[in-house]
Amino acid sequence: MANEIKLPALKENVEVVEVNAIKVAVGDVVAKDQALLEVQADKAALEVPSPLSGKVVQILVKVGDQVKIGQPFIQIDGAGGSAAPAPKAEAKPAPAAAKAPAPSPVPSSAPPAPATHAPTPAPVAVTTPPAPQAAAPVVFNTHVVASPGTRRLAREMGIDLTRVAATGPGGRLTEDDLKNHVRAQASGGGSSGVPSAPPLPRFEELGPVERQPLSAIRRATARQMAIAWSQIPHVTLDDVSDITDLEAFRKSQDGKGPKLTVTAFALKALAIALREFPAFNSSLDLHNHHLVLKKFINIGVAVDTEAGLLVPVVRDVDKKSVRHLATDLTAIAERARAKKLDSSELTGGTFTLTNLGGIGSTGFTPIVNWPEVAILGLSRGRLEPVWKNGAFVPRLMVPLSLSFDHRVIDGAAAGRFTRRVADLLENPLSMLVDA
Repeated sequence: MANEIKLPALKENVEVVEVNAIKVAVGDVVAKDQALLEVQADKAALEVPSPLSGKVVQILVKVGDQVKIGQPFIQIDGAGGSAAPAPKAEAKPAPAAAKAPAPSPVPSSAPPAPATHAPTPAPVAVTTPPAPQAAAPVVFNTHVVASPGTRRLAREMGIDLTRVAATGPGGRLTEDDLKNHVRAQASGGGSSGVPSAPPLPRFEELGPVERQPLSAIRRATARQMAIAWSQIPHVTLDDVSDITDLEAFRKSQDGKGPKLTVTAFALKALAIALREFPAFNSSLDLHNHHLVLKKFINIGVAVDTEAGLLVPVVRDVDKKSVRHLATDLTAIAERARAKKLDSSELTGGTFTLTNLGGIGSTGFTPIVNWPEVAILGLSRGRLEPVWKNGAFVPRLMVPLSLSFDHRVIDGAAAGRFTRRVADLLENPLSMLVDA
């Protein structure tokens, strides 16, 4: 008998994934734990293993499909009948665990009462305590009832759970509560009663339209950008760097190892500047009134892919040479465009670099990648007349755009930081001395 295999939960806070590749075909005999699908969960590519061995009878999805957790995606004829019940078995403990703490705001004597005096006292103990909770659906508690997924999302967003209004059953905190809390802070309001985005007009009444589902990467980008824009007061500072000498040196190194790029040199310059200006390599902890200064330098590099923007992280940038960084950049960009990035490669950044020079722009205002406090954008370099040694000479100038969190960084510090990066790019040999 064919077993209907349902998509298991692959990553916290991800309810829908996109099918990148189907690893098997109808008629294939698969082993337990063999990969059946490759899916995109947020910005990471993950494999979906088979929960049993057997023969593939039917494939219920195709590449590009959006598949929900718990949705059947394949049928396998095998002896392991546990395939279908498995997701249910994993799903049941979570609600049970969540419901158990719900009465905890009630005095500790209440739970034993129903167990030992079920016939008479139980109705009194159970009926009385829930009444105040029902009368106050918005609850602030030091004892927070929330699922592990909600707690992890709160940590990622830097939210103190005790400050969030809980609207779930029995004072349970939900992910929607966290999102409403963020919207409220952004608008200067309270934690509840914040209106969501108004519905769109019915464009279909005006003319033909086409609706395209958002990809997993686009949904993740939208979520992260909304958090960043709502949480950080952005300021952008512009400067330019004369990279004429850097370009000449870079081109002289062609064929002598990995291809050196401006981005690789910019990473090295940033590593030096971040050591000298540690506030730019920090995160703001408002709840504890701390500035978290990181002693490591991991820089995220924005990569343009067909599926959308990805920001893989290059680790320990300050400990690597320009050639080593160039090798890392090539490898990580290839994995990003092939949708092969592991989730660990998309986390842990302390600063972000985005380079639009290959596409073309004279400047832009990059959005800080929360919980970081700054991001540097490079635009296309162009030849400009520069007064040098008593005459105007053509020099290759590249625009720099630094966006920063004004709660942490003042304009003067931003100006000094950007100028330091510009000076390092203008004098590439100084990177070897200062590295």
